[in-house]
Amino acid sequence: MAKKEKSGEKLRELGNDLVKQINKGKGPVINLPVRALSNVSFDKKSRTLVLGNKMAQRIFFNVAHAKKFLQTMEVASVSKNLLKEGKHASLRDVFYMIKRTIPGTKVNLVDDQSESDSCIEDLELITEHSREKLNMTANKMGSVVGNVTILDRGDTIQWNKMGSGGYSIPSTVEEIEFKKVNAKYVLYMEKAAVWERLNEDRFWEKNKCIIISSQGQTTRGIRRLLQRLYEEFRLPIYVLADWDIYGAYIYSVIKYGSIALAHMSEHMAIPTVKYLGITYDDIEKYGLQKHLIKMKDTDKDRIKQVASYEWFKDNKDWQRQFEMMKKLDAKAEIQALSARGISFITEKYLPEKIKNKEFIE
Repeated sequence: MAKKEKSGEKLRELGNDLVKQINKGKGPVINLPVRALSNVSFDKKSRTLVLGNKMAQRIFFNVAHAKKFLQTMEVASVSKNLLKEGKHASLRDVFYMIKRTIPGTKVNLVDDQSESDSCIEDLELITEHSREKLNMTANKMGSVVGNVTILDRGDTIQWNKMGSGGYSIPSTVEEIEFKKVNAKYVLYMEKAAVWERLNEDRFWEKNKCIIISSQGQTTRGIRRLLQRLYEEFRLPIYVLADWDIYGAYIYSVIKYGSIALAHMSEHMAIPTVKYLGITYDDIEKYGLQKHLIKMKDTDKDRIKQVASYEWFKDNKDWQRQFEMMKKLDAKAEIQALSARGISFITEKYLPEKIKNKEFIE
């Protein structure tokens, strides 16, 4: 059975189950796992975040649940039609497709996109299919370059022949077929500006690697692409991020998975990922103290929170980084390395760190 047919069948099962409940004179109820930190645990064997067994109910004849129930059904209906027509819709499209006033009331079905986004994630749990398989996708926010040739919906594309902008990573990368991959490792960075420096200096060509970027927190499409490159070609994955708690968390999400998407860890997490930099040791080694940025109270609160996560709390190397952030009351951006020269990062910093295996795990 094709993926499209499997996804459609799951939606039909949901609808049929609700019809059966109604025919038996019962108020319709949707059962789904709880998506919260309280129902997420760290599996030390697989080294990934996993969703627990706590369940919740969405009851139609419950004032507190009714609106969310309707939202979920509307999103399911949109997905059903998209699968039937063989078309995809962005998360923003879905929001507008269900945005209207509930008949007979002055209440809007959704007021903000976060509401429809949340229902889409719930639908993933209910159907056991990702939103991409339900034909709902996020905006493209990543670029990649390297000596790689792929087949994407019938088009042969060479990542090293896409000019200064590189290949734009789609939301859904399952349909990509790799024809040739000539690389020693993959380097992911959170900032597009840093990626542009590496691309202009042709770091990927000189060092036989693949470079990937996003704008801040990595997208699901990028995480899945990284996982495929690791699983299918055994390429090491290195993360380059700012020396702050958000950079550490970006690394954590790629390595272990995220709390909100613990149900997707199997298809996204890469436990072997290594953190390349920037680190406190780099600040000392390259004399970047004058280029630090003072932390805000929100940064300090976030450090306390992230440092206590089970997958971080017993990691001495990361705890040391967190302690130094607090001690200096500061953070540092990757671009601080530019103080040593515009191409310092490509000509000295990265080659030396990778050669000497100066990673944090």
